[in-house]
Amino acid sequence: MFRFFKSIGQEMREVDWPNFKQLRKDSSTVISTSVFFMAFLALADWLIQLFLKLFV
Repeated sequence: MFRFFKSIGQEMREVDWPNFKQLRKDSSTVISTSVFFMAFLALADWLIQLFLKLFV
């Protein structure tokens, strides 16, 4: 069991952690993509509801 935790520690030391600039860029990409898809799906939902109300 201790070997397992020791290997985890070794792997964590080898990880290439992002710096603040990379983290900010990646976070803004995720947030903007999420907002875009949220708006797209909201618009699609609204159009589908409008279309269904015309025929029901």
